[in-house]
Amino acid sequence: MSKRTITVIPGDGIGPSIIDAAIKILDKAGCDFEYEFADAGLAALEKQGELLPQRTLDMIEKNRITLKGPLTTPVGEGFTSINVSLRKKFSLYANVRPVLSFKGTQARYDNIDIITVRENTEGMYSGLGQTVSDDGATAEATSIITRQGAEQITTFAYELARKENRKKVTIVHKANIMKSTSGLFLKVAREVSQRYPDIITEEMIVDATCMKLVMNPENFDVMVTTNLFGDILSDLCAGLVGGLGMAPGANIGKDAAIFEAVHGSAPDIAGKNLANPTSVILASIQMLEYLGMADKAESIRAAVTAVIAEGDRTTRDLGGTHGTTDFTQAVIERL
Repeated sequence: MSKRTITVIPGDGIGPSIIDAAIKILDKAGCDFEYEFADAGLAALEKQGELLPQRTLDMIEKNRITLKGPLTTPVGEGFTSINVSLRKKFSLYANVRPVLSFKGTQARYDNIDIITVRENTEGMYSGLGQTVSDDGATAEATSIITRQGAEQITTFAYELARKENRKKVTIVHKANIMKSTSGLFLKVAREVSQRYPDIITEEMIVDATCMKLVMNPENFDVMVTTNLFGDILSDLCAGLVGGLGMAPGANIGKDAAIFEAVHGSAPDIAGKNLANPTSVILASIQMLEYLGMADKAESIRAAVTAVIAEGDRTTRDLGGTHGTTDFTQAVIERL
C-alpha cells in the first residue's frame, strides 16, 4: 500500500520549529507519512515574490491533506489574508476548534471540553463590499450568509456531535439585531436541529455566550456559529484552557482539509527554541482522526497529556523552563 502524502507548510516565525516537532512526533508514532514541503506567507514572499505561490496551491490540491504552521499576512499593505484565501480556494467551509483542559497548565479552569464549529467562508470574512469613501470618513463591508452555507455548517456540527457522542449543540447568533444575516442563519439552524432529536439544542445570543463561557464554561459542549463570531468565541475558549498554544484548528471541506496551529507566528521568539509546539501537535492529532488513524492519535494525545501533567521539560507558558526541542523529546520518549 502506498504511503499517504501530506503537504506541509512550515510557515513563518516559530512555524518551522513547531512543525518540525510535530513531524518528529508523527514519525515516532509510526504514522509512516510522506511529506511534501511548500512555502506560503512571508517565507514565500521573500523567496518567490508572492504570499501564496501557485506551486503551493497545486500541492494542496494534489495531496488534499495539509499540516500548516502559522502564516504572516502583512498588515495594512493591501494583502488578502492567506488563511481566508486558502479556505475560500478549497471550499474549507468548516473550521473546527476543540479546546480541552490539560492538567498541569496555567489555565483558570480544569474541566473544559468544548468544540467550536465555525462557518469558514461566508459572513463578514467573505471579503465582499469593502470600500472606504474618498474622504476617508466612511467605511463599508458586506456580510453574506446563504441558506446553503448555513445548512452545511450546522449539519456538520450536529453530525460531529453525534459522532463524538456529544449531548448538546449551542447555536450562537445575533438575530435580535442582525435580523437578515444572523436571522437566516438561526432559521436554517433551527430547521437542521429538527433532524437530530437525540441531541439537545439551545440558542444563545453571542454576547451572552461570551459572558456564560467565562462564568460557567462547563455548561457548553458543541457551539456552531458564523465566521466572525466563531473567530472570537474560539479564541475566548482557548483562553479557558491556557491560551492559543493549547488550541488546534481544522479547516475541512468536502474533499480537502488543512490542519493548523491557530496562534500567530511570534516573530519575537522565532529561532530561540522557546515556542510551545502543543497547538500544532494537537492539530496533527485532529489530522490523524480525520484520516481514521484513531489509535495513533490517542497515543500522541496520551504522551502530550503526560508530559504537561508531570511538568516534564515543559515550555515557559506551561510553567516550565525548557524549549521546543526538549518538550518534543519528552513527548517522543513516551511514545
